[in-house]
Amino acid sequence: MASYLILTPPGAANRSEVSDRYRDGTRFIRDGFSWKAFLFPVLWMLFHRLWLHAAAAFLLQGVALELMRQPGLFAAGAAILLGVHVLAALEGPYALGQRLMDRGWKMENLVSAHDLATAEQIHFSHIEDEPQQDIHSKNWDISANNSNSSRSGPSFGLPGYDGGR
Repeated sequence: MASYLILTPPGAANRSEVSDRYRDGTRFIRDGFSWKAFLFPVLWMLFHRLWLHAAAAFLLQGVALELMRQPGLFAAGAAILLGVHVLAALEGPYALGQRLMDRGWKMENLVSAHDLATAEQIHFSHIEDEPQQDIHSKNWDISANNSNSSRSGPSFGLPGYDGGR
């Protein structure tokens, strides 16, 4: 089961106001291994606007390919190339989420689900179930409710409440 990081853009509608704008602006980022990032790390990073990560991956891939061409250094070059691909696949989604949070996006939730549709359903159903009104504490007057003055202590084994803390 995968976990999905749920981010909302800066200036999005409140969670209490479930609107189409809130639903459209919400991003779900799968926190886990990304096959697209593994197979095409530089293109995946460029697509997600991770410019510095893409430049570093491109340079490391170039160094790895050059090492693979040198006699006796094929294994070192292959290890660097495989490392770049694995690192992009494992840490790419985290870097994407971190970039969005650095730009002001707010992390709303973290949901565990089998797929994206289930994660969306869990997140949005949780929001719709929340109460829409504010619940204010009432001014409880204990002395008015306790008309029997002979019972001044706690009842049912519970400590008494005299209005203070």
